[in-house]
Amino acid sequence: MHSIRRCLALALLTAVPFAAATAADPIKVGVIAEMTGAFADFGQQMTTGARAYIKEHGDTVAGRKIELIVRDVGGPAPDVSKRLAQELVVKDNVDFIAGFGLTPNALAVAPIVTEAKKPTIIMNAATSIITTKSPYLTRVSMTLPQVTAPLGDWAWKNGIRKVYSAVADYGPGYDAEAAFKKSFTAQGGQIVGEVRMPLTNPDYGPFVQRIKDSKPDAVFVFVPAGESAVGFMKAYAERGLAAAGIKLIATGDMTDDGVIDALGANALGVITTHHYSAAHVSPENKAFIAAYAAIDPGHRPNFMAVGGYDAMAMIYSVVRQLNGNLDADKAMALIKGMKIASPRGPIEIETDTRDVTQNVYVREVRRVDGKLYNVEFFTTPNVKDPGKEAVK
Repeated sequence: MHSIRRCLALALLTAVPFAAATAADPIKVGVIAEMTGAFADFGQQMTTGARAYIKEHGDTVAGRKIELIVRDVGGPAPDVSKRLAQELVVKDNVDFIAGFGLTPNALAVAPIVTEAKKPTIIMNAATSIITTKSPYLTRVSMTLPQVTAPLGDWAWKNGIRKVYSAVADYGPGYDAEAAFKKSFTAQGGQIVGEVRMPLTNPDYGPFVQRIKDSKPDAVFVFVPAGESAVGFMKAYAERGLAAAGIKLIATGDMTDDGVIDALGANALGVITTHHYSAAHVSPENKAFIAAYAAIDPGHRPNFMAVGGYDAMAMIYSVVRQLNGNLDADKAMALIKGMKIASPRGPIEIETDTRDVTQNVYVREVRRVDGKLYNVEFFTTPNVKDPGKEAVK
Protein backbone atom coordinates (compact mmCIF):
# COMPACT_ATOMS: atom_id res chain seq x y z
CA MET A 1 0.00 0.00 0.00
CA HIS A 2 2.84 2.38 0.84
CA SER A 3 4.47 1.85 -2.57
CA ILE A 4 1.09 2.42 -4.31
CA ARG A 5 0.65 5.76 -2.52
CA ARG A 6 4.20 6.75 -3.50
CA CYS A 7 3.58 5.94 -7.15
CA LEU A 8 0.36 7.95 -7.14
CA ALA A 9 2.16 10.91 -5.55
CA LEU A 10 4.94 10.82 -8.16
CA ALA A 11 2.37 10.56 -10.94
CA LEU A 12 0.68 13.69 -9.63
CA LEU A 13 3.99 15.50 -9.44
CA THR A 14 5.01 14.72 -12.99
CA ALA A 15 1.54 15.71 -14.20
CA VAL A 16 2.14 19.35 -13.16
CA PRO A 17 4.64 20.90 -15.60
CA PHE A 18 6.61 24.02 -14.73
CA ALA A 19 5.05 26.03 -17.53
CA ALA A 20 1.42 25.01 -16.99
CA ALA A 21 0.37 28.52 -15.91
CA THR A 22 -0.69 31.22 -18.37
CA ALA A 23 1.00 34.59 -18.61
CA ALA A 24 -1.92 36.17 -16.73
CA ASP A 25 -1.40 33.94 -13.69
CA PRO A 26 0.84 35.04 -10.80
CA ILE A 27 4.30 33.62 -10.31
CA LYS A 28 3.86 31.46 -7.22
CA VAL A 29 6.82 31.02 -4.88
CA GLY A 30 6.27 28.33 -2.26
CA VAL A 31 8.32 29.01 0.87
CA ILE A 32 8.93 26.17 3.34
CA ALA A 33 10.25 27.74 6.53
CA GLU A 34 10.47 27.30 10.29
CA MET A 35 7.84 29.85 11.31
CA THR A 36 7.08 28.51 14.82
CA GLY A 37 8.98 26.73 17.57
CA ALA A 38 12.60 27.10 18.65
CA PHE A 39 13.72 28.10 15.14
CA ALA A 40 10.88 30.51 14.40
CA ASP A 41 13.34 33.37 13.92
CA PHE A 42 14.76 31.53 10.90
CA GLY A 43 11.46 31.62 9.04
CA GLN A 44 10.59 35.15 10.14
CA GLN A 45 13.93 36.49 8.91
CA MET A 46 13.84 34.66 5.57
CA THR A 47 10.26 35.62 4.73
CA THR A 48 10.69 39.23 5.81
CA GLY A 49 13.83 39.44 3.67
CA ALA A 50 11.87 38.09 0.69
CA ARG A 51 9.05 40.56 1.27
CA ALA A 52 11.57 43.38 1.62
CA TYR A 53 12.81 42.66 -1.91
CA ILE A 54 9.25 42.66 -3.24
CA LYS A 55 8.51 45.94 -1.47
CA GLU A 56 11.65 47.59 -2.84
CA HIS A 57 11.29 46.31 -6.43
CA GLY A 58 7.53 46.02 -6.85
CA ASP A 59 5.30 42.95 -6.90
CA THR A 60 5.20 42.57 -10.69
CA VAL A 61 7.94 41.40 -13.04
CA ALA A 62 7.62 40.78 -16.78
CA GLY A 63 3.92 41.52 -16.47
CA ARG A 64 3.27 38.84 -13.84
CA LYS A 65 2.48 39.29 -10.16
CA ILE A 66 4.73 37.63 -7.59
CA GLU A 67 2.89 35.65 -4.89
CA LEU A 68 4.55 34.12 -1.80
CA ILE A 69 2.87 31.02 -0.34
CA VAL A 70 4.45 30.38 3.06
CA ARG A 71 4.20 26.99 4.77
CA ASP A 72 5.39 26.37 8.34
CA VAL A 73 7.55 23.27 8.82
CA GLY A 74 7.76 23.98 12.57
CA GLY A 75 11.38 22.92 13.17
CA PRO A 76 13.72 20.11 12.08
CA ALA A 77 10.99 17.91 10.56
CA PRO A 78 11.99 16.32 7.23
CA ASP A 79 8.77 14.32 6.87
CA VAL A 80 6.71 17.49 7.26
CA SER A 81 8.98 19.35 4.83
CA LYS A 82 8.48 16.63 2.23
CA ARG A 83 4.69 16.68 2.66
CA LEU A 84 4.60 20.47 2.34
CA ALA A 85 6.66 20.33 -0.85
CA GLN A 86 4.24 17.79 -2.32
CA GLU A 87 1.28 20.02 -1.45
CA LEU A 88 2.92 23.11 -2.93
CA VAL A 89 3.54 21.25 -6.18
CA VAL A 90 0.25 19.37 -6.50
CA LYS A 91 -2.30 21.69 -4.85
CA ASP A 92 -0.75 25.12 -5.28
CA ASN A 93 1.09 24.54 -8.57
CA VAL A 94 3.98 26.76 -7.50
CA ASP A 95 6.61 27.89 -9.98
CA PHE A 96 9.50 28.00 -7.51
CA ILE A 97 10.16 26.53 -4.07
CA ALA A 98 12.39 28.33 -1.57
CA GLY A 99 13.18 28.67 2.11
CA PHE A 100 14.71 25.98 4.38
CA GLY A 101 16.43 27.23 7.48
CA LEU A 102 17.60 23.74 8.45
CA THR A 103 19.47 21.09 6.47
CA PRO A 104 17.20 18.08 7.20
CA ASN A 105 14.23 19.96 5.79
CA ALA A 106 16.11 20.92 2.63
CA LEU A 107 17.41 17.41 1.97
CA ALA A 108 13.93 15.93 2.36
CA VAL A 109 12.50 17.78 -0.66
CA ALA A 110 15.19 16.83 -3.18
CA PRO A 111 13.29 13.86 -4.67
CA ILE A 112 10.09 15.94 -4.89
CA VAL A 113 11.61 18.89 -6.73
CA THR A 114 13.50 16.57 -9.06
CA GLU A 115 10.35 14.69 -10.10
CA ALA A 116 8.33 17.90 -10.42
CA LYS A 117 11.12 19.93 -12.05
CA LYS A 118 10.71 22.85 -9.66
CA PRO A 119 13.65 25.27 -9.32
CA THR A 120 14.33 25.35 -5.58
CA ILE A 121 16.38 28.02 -3.81
CA ILE A 122 17.98 27.39 -0.42
CA MET A 123 17.78 30.60 1.62
CA ASN A 124 19.82 29.36 4.60
CA ALA A 125 20.48 25.62 5.15
CA ALA A 126 24.25 25.26 5.03
CA THR A 127 25.42 21.66 4.65
CA SER A 128 27.63 21.25 1.59
CA ILE A 129 25.88 18.22 0.13
CA ILE A 130 22.46 19.84 -0.33
CA THR A 131 22.89 21.06 -3.89
CA THR A 132 24.31 17.69 -4.97
CA LYS A 133 20.98 15.99 -4.27
CA SER A 134 19.01 17.45 -7.19
CA PRO A 135 19.78 19.38 -10.40
CA TYR A 136 16.93 21.71 -9.43
CA LEU A 137 18.50 22.80 -6.14
CA THR A 138 20.56 25.98 -5.84
CA ARG A 139 21.65 28.09 -2.88
CA VAL A 140 22.09 31.82 -2.22
CA SER A 141 23.11 31.60 1.44
CA MET A 142 26.41 29.88 2.31
CA THR A 143 27.91 26.61 3.40
CA LEU A 144 29.51 26.07 6.78
CA PRO A 145 32.88 25.03 5.30
CA GLN A 146 32.86 28.22 3.22
CA VAL A 147 32.50 30.58 6.17
CA THR A 148 34.50 28.46 8.64
CA ALA A 149 37.75 27.67 6.82
CA PRO A 150 38.98 31.32 6.94
CA LEU A 151 38.58 31.27 10.74
CA GLY A 152 41.18 28.52 11.13
CA ASP A 153 43.66 30.62 9.18
CA TRP A 154 42.90 33.71 11.26
CA ALA A 155 43.22 31.84 14.56
CA TRP A 156 46.71 30.54 13.77
CA LYS A 157 47.95 33.88 12.46
CA ASN A 158 46.76 35.55 15.66
CA GLY A 159 48.58 33.35 18.13
CA ILE A 160 45.98 30.69 18.92
CA ARG A 161 47.62 27.27 19.10
CA LYS A 162 45.25 24.98 21.05
CA VAL A 163 41.51 24.88 20.37
CA TYR A 164 38.58 22.88 21.74
CA SER A 165 35.87 22.26 19.12
CA ALA A 166 32.19 22.38 20.19
CA VAL A 167 29.52 22.02 17.51
CA ALA A 168 25.84 21.16 17.18
CA ASP A 169 25.21 17.48 16.46
CA TYR A 170 23.89 17.64 12.88
CA GLY A 171 25.12 18.15 9.31
CA PRO A 172 26.19 21.81 9.45
CA GLY A 173 27.99 21.16 12.74
CA TYR A 174 29.97 18.31 11.20
CA ASP A 175 30.82 20.48 8.20
CA ALA A 176 31.95 23.38 10.38
CA GLU A 177 34.04 21.11 12.61
CA ALA A 178 35.79 19.46 9.66
CA ALA A 179 36.53 22.75 7.91
CA PHE A 180 37.95 24.42 11.00
CA LYS A 181 40.11 21.43 11.90
CA LYS A 182 41.48 21.18 8.37
CA SER A 183 42.48 24.84 8.04
CA PHE A 184 43.73 25.20 11.63
CA THR A 185 45.75 22.00 11.89
CA ALA A 186 47.26 22.47 8.43
CA GLN A 187 49.21 25.37 9.87
CA GLY A 188 50.28 23.54 13.03
CA GLY A 189 47.31 24.15 15.32
CA GLN A 190 46.16 21.50 17.78
CA ILE A 191 42.60 20.37 18.52
CA VAL A 192 42.71 19.42 22.21
CA GLY A 193 39.11 18.24 22.50
CA GLU A 194 35.87 17.84 20.61
CA VAL A 195 32.21 17.68 21.58
CA ARG A 196 28.98 17.50 19.61
CA MET A 197 26.01 19.02 21.40
CA PRO A 198 22.27 18.26 20.94
CA LEU A 199 20.50 20.38 18.33
CA THR A 200 17.44 21.12 20.45
CA ASN A 201 17.06 22.13 24.11
CA PRO A 202 20.66 21.47 25.22
CA ASP A 203 22.06 22.29 28.65
CA TYR A 204 25.35 23.84 27.63
CA GLY A 205 26.75 24.13 31.17
CA PRO A 206 28.39 20.68 31.38
CA PHE A 207 29.89 21.00 27.89
CA VAL A 208 31.34 24.41 28.67
CA GLN A 209 32.81 23.18 31.96
CA ARG A 210 34.53 20.33 30.11
CA ILE A 211 36.01 22.90 27.72
CA LYS A 212 37.25 25.06 30.60
CA ASP A 213 38.90 22.08 32.30
CA SER A 214 40.88 21.35 29.10
CA LYS A 215 42.51 24.81 29.26
CA PRO A 216 42.68 25.55 25.51
CA ASP A 217 43.65 28.92 24.07
CA ALA A 218 40.20 29.17 22.47
CA VAL A 219 36.97 27.30 21.87
CA PHE A 220 35.63 27.05 18.34
CA VAL A 221 31.83 26.99 18.33
CA PHE A 222 29.09 26.32 15.84
CA VAL A 223 25.49 26.29 17.04
CA PRO A 224 22.43 27.47 15.10
CA ALA A 225 21.67 31.17 15.32
CA GLY A 226 19.03 32.28 17.80
CA GLU A 227 18.21 30.56 21.08
CA SER A 228 21.12 28.11 20.83
CA ALA A 229 23.67 30.91 20.41
CA VAL A 230 22.20 32.86 23.34
CA GLY A 231 22.29 29.72 25.49
CA PHE A 232 25.92 28.91 24.70
CA MET A 233 27.07 32.48 25.28
CA LYS A 234 25.31 32.52 28.65
CA ALA A 235 27.05 29.30 29.73
CA TYR A 236 30.41 30.62 28.45
CA ALA A 237 30.02 33.71 30.64
CA GLU A 238 28.65 31.92 33.71
CA ARG A 239 31.43 29.31 33.72
CA GLY A 240 34.09 32.03 33.52
CA LEU A 241 35.88 30.99 30.34
CA ALA A 242 36.72 34.55 29.33
CA ALA A 243 38.22 35.21 32.77
CA ALA A 244 40.24 32.01 32.35
CA GLY A 245 41.72 33.39 29.13
CA ILE A 246 39.81 31.06 26.80
CA LYS A 247 38.76 33.01 23.72
CA LEU A 248 35.50 32.29 21.92
CA ILE A 249 35.81 32.08 18.14
CA ALA A 250 32.86 31.03 16.01
CA THR A 251 30.91 31.21 12.81
CA GLY A 252 28.65 34.23 12.49
CA ASP A 253 25.68 32.21 13.75
CA MET A 254 26.96 32.80 17.29
CA THR A 255 26.70 36.60 17.06
CA ASP A 256 23.80 36.71 14.60
CA ASP A 257 22.52 40.25 14.06
CA GLY A 258 19.02 39.15 14.99
CA VAL A 259 19.99 38.18 18.56
CA ILE A 260 23.19 40.10 19.19
CA ASP A 261 21.49 42.48 21.62
CA ALA A 262 20.39 39.49 23.72
CA LEU A 263 24.02 38.39 24.03
CA GLY A 264 24.86 41.61 25.85
CA ALA A 265 28.31 42.84 26.82
CA ASN A 266 29.62 39.26 27.08
CA ALA A 267 29.78 39.22 23.28
CA LEU A 268 32.17 42.18 23.03
CA GLY A 269 35.40 41.12 21.36
CA VAL A 270 34.10 37.80 20.06
CA ILE A 271 35.65 37.00 16.68
CA THR A 272 33.57 35.36 13.98
CA THR A 273 33.71 34.71 10.26
CA HIS A 274 30.63 35.05 8.10
CA HIS A 275 29.26 36.35 4.83
CA TYR A 276 26.99 39.15 6.09
CA SER A 277 26.81 41.76 8.81
CA ALA A 278 24.19 44.46 9.25
CA ALA A 279 27.19 46.77 9.67
CA HIS A 280 28.42 46.05 6.13
CA VAL A 281 29.00 49.33 4.31
CA SER A 282 27.51 49.45 0.80
CA PRO A 283 24.64 51.16 -1.04
CA GLU A 284 22.97 47.77 -1.51
CA ASN A 285 23.01 47.02 2.20
CA LYS A 286 21.69 50.48 3.05
CA ALA A 287 18.74 49.95 0.69
CA PHE A 288 18.12 46.46 2.04
CA ILE A 289 18.05 47.57 5.67
CA ALA A 290 15.64 50.38 4.81
CA ALA A 291 13.30 48.00 2.94
CA TYR A 292 13.43 45.50 5.81
CA ALA A 293 12.72 48.19 8.40
CA ALA A 294 9.65 49.31 6.44
CA ILE A 295 8.15 45.85 7.00
CA ASP A 296 9.55 45.00 10.45
CA PRO A 297 10.91 48.09 12.20
CA GLY A 298 11.31 46.23 15.50
CA HIS A 299 14.02 43.83 14.38
CA ARG A 300 17.43 43.98 12.74
CA PRO A 301 17.87 41.89 9.56
CA ASN A 302 20.38 39.07 9.67
CA PHE A 303 22.09 36.73 7.21
CA MET A 304 18.91 34.66 6.79
CA ALA A 305 17.01 37.77 5.78
CA VAL A 306 19.69 38.43 3.15
CA GLY A 307 19.16 34.86 1.92
CA GLY A 308 15.45 35.58 1.46
CA TYR A 309 16.17 38.89 -0.24
CA ASP A 310 18.71 37.44 -2.67
CA ALA A 311 16.49 34.45 -3.47
CA MET A 312 13.86 36.89 -4.69
CA ALA A 313 16.51 38.77 -6.69
CA MET A 314 17.32 35.46 -8.38
CA ILE A 315 13.66 34.73 -9.12
CA TYR A 316 13.02 38.22 -10.50
CA SER A 317 16.06 37.92 -12.75
CA VAL A 318 14.94 34.55 -14.13
CA VAL A 319 11.36 35.70 -14.75
CA ARG A 320 12.57 38.90 -16.42
CA GLN A 321 15.02 37.10 -18.70
CA LEU A 322 12.36 34.55 -19.71
CA ASN A 323 9.87 37.39 -20.24
CA GLY A 324 7.43 35.66 -17.89
CA ASN A 325 7.35 32.44 -19.94
CA LEU A 326 8.72 30.00 -17.41
CA ASP A 327 10.53 26.77 -18.18
CA ALA A 328 12.32 24.77 -15.47
CA ASP A 329 15.43 23.82 -17.39
CA LYS A 330 15.82 27.27 -18.93
CA ALA A 331 15.44 28.75 -15.46
CA MET A 332 18.19 26.53 -14.04
CA ALA A 333 20.45 27.38 -16.99
CA LEU A 334 20.02 31.08 -16.19
CA ILE A 335 20.70 30.50 -12.49
CA LYS A 336 24.04 28.86 -13.23
CA GLY A 337 26.63 31.61 -13.40
CA MET A 338 24.20 34.29 -12.20
CA LYS A 339 25.78 37.32 -10.53
CA ILE A 340 23.91 39.38 -7.92
CA ALA A 341 24.88 42.67 -6.28
CA SER A 342 23.85 41.50 -2.81
CA PRO A 343 23.66 43.52 0.42
CA ARG A 344 26.54 41.33 1.62
CA GLY A 345 28.75 42.10 -1.39
CA PRO A 346 28.97 40.50 -4.85
CA ILE A 347 27.85 36.88 -5.17
CA GLU A 348 27.94 34.40 -8.05
CA ILE A 349 26.29 31.01 -8.51
CA GLU A 350 28.78 28.38 -9.62
CA THR A 351 27.82 26.67 -12.87
CA ASP A 352 28.94 23.19 -11.80
CA THR A 353 27.70 23.09 -8.18
CA ARG A 354 24.85 25.64 -8.24
CA ASP A 355 26.31 26.90 -4.97
CA VAL A 356 27.32 30.43 -4.07
CA THR A 357 30.75 32.09 -4.29
CA GLN A 358 31.12 35.16 -2.08
CA ASN A 359 33.30 37.20 0.25
CA VAL A 360 33.86 35.91 3.79
CA TYR A 361 34.57 38.51 6.46
CA VAL A 362 36.39 38.33 9.78
CA ARG A 363 34.39 40.40 12.26
CA GLU A 364 34.64 41.55 15.88
CA VAL A 365 31.69 42.44 18.09
CA ARG A 366 32.02 46.13 18.95
CA ARG A 367 29.77 48.95 20.09
CA VAL A 368 28.72 51.27 17.29
CA ASP A 369 26.61 54.27 18.33
CA GLY A 370 25.78 52.47 21.55
CA LYS A 371 24.66 49.21 19.91
CA LEU A 372 26.43 45.90 19.33
CA TYR A 373 27.48 45.09 15.77
CA ASN A 374 29.72 42.62 13.97
CA VAL A 375 32.32 44.99 12.54
CA GLU A 376 34.17 43.58 9.54
CA PHE A 377 37.92 44.12 9.56
CA PHE A 378 39.31 41.57 7.08
CA THR A 379 37.95 40.11 3.84
CA THR A 380 38.71 36.84 2.06
CA PRO A 381 37.27 37.48 -1.42
CA ASN A 382 35.46 35.10 -3.77
CA VAL A 383 35.35 32.06 -1.49
CA LYS A 384 33.92 28.88 -3.00
CA ASP A 385 32.55 26.01 -0.93
CA PRO A 386 35.59 23.89 0.06
CA GLY A 387 33.22 21.20 1.32
CA LYS A 388 32.28 20.21 -2.22
CA GLU A 389 35.64 18.51 -2.66
CA ALA A 390 34.73 16.10 0.14
CA VAL A 391 31.49 14.98 -1.51
CA LYS A 392 32.67 14.49 -5.09
